[in-house]
Amino acid sequence: MREYKNDFERYLSVEKNASIHTKESYLIDISQLEAFLGEKGLCLSGNNIDVHRITEDILRTFIASLYRKKRKSSISRKVSSLKTFFRFLVKRGIIDENPALLLSHPKADKFLPTVLTKEEINELIDVKFEDDFSGIRNMVMLEILYSSGIRVGELIGLDTGDIDLNSGVIRVLGKGKKDRIVPVGEKAISALVSYLEKRGELIRKVSSDKQDAVFINERGTRITTRTVQRLLKNCVYKTGIIKKATPHSIRHTFATHMMEAGADLRAIQEMLGHASLSTTQRYTKVNMERLMRVYDDAHPRAKKP
Repeated sequence: MREYKNDFERYLSVEKNASIHTKESYLIDISQLEAFLGEKGLCLSGNNIDVHRITEDILRTFIASLYRKKRKSSISRKVSSLKTFFRFLVKRGIIDENPALLLSHPKADKFLPTVLTKEEINELIDVKFEDDFSGIRNMVMLEILYSSGIRVGELIGLDTGDIDLNSGVIRVLGKGKKDRIVPVGEKAISALVSYLEKRGELIRKVSSDKQDAVFINERGTRITTRTVQRLLKNCVYKTGIIKKATPHSIRHTFATHMMEAGADLRAIQEMLGHASLSTTQRYTKVNMERLMRVYDDAHPRAKKP
């Protein structure tokens, strides 16, 4: 099985035009299937997994084992990974039938995204950092995340050529490798100008190579999503905010606050890079549930005596 994973990775990049995140996730999922089969002693041919021996029942056993420790959204993605991998094997003529063809996605749990109040997000962004390169960078990243609503992968993927300081916009590469232009607030742009000066000084000190990445570490290389996640976790600890603040919850917060301020749903869809308006419409539900809570708490005749 392992000999097909490199070809599968190229297939995802070239033929499917998959993002780096999708590619990494799919490969992890296939490796997890491989580990599961190895642990159970299933479909073995020597020390390798023989893909010809993998059946639909075996894949269902693997999926069933995930329900004890994975969310339905994660399981659904793994089903997509399996379907894509075995479809690839069929297309290459390696196997005759796709054993994942009839696998179904679990019904997604309905949950509302975590949204911070305006007071909470301001408290988070106003956390005091050290007056050094990392501190200035961290402050700028928080400003841009909330100011633009971009995904964490889009944030760390920014290159210097993607920023138009004069117009106050950035170009981001979203899902499906689709470009979009996103406006950024004046506070974020002002902070970004100061950061880019510090970044230039650091690049000249630590690296002779050209570095396009906007957000870099002290070694002059592009940061990872883990860096941003750790930053948020540390800020939550410092502020004492009870809610779990993640890069994605800041994105949800951006969208909800825009809608509360009267922004058009289509405009929010474009800024977020949602392919479908239905994805953006869940923020309408967030607003309605919050409105009902306020009404129930405040109106004298909202509740039965």
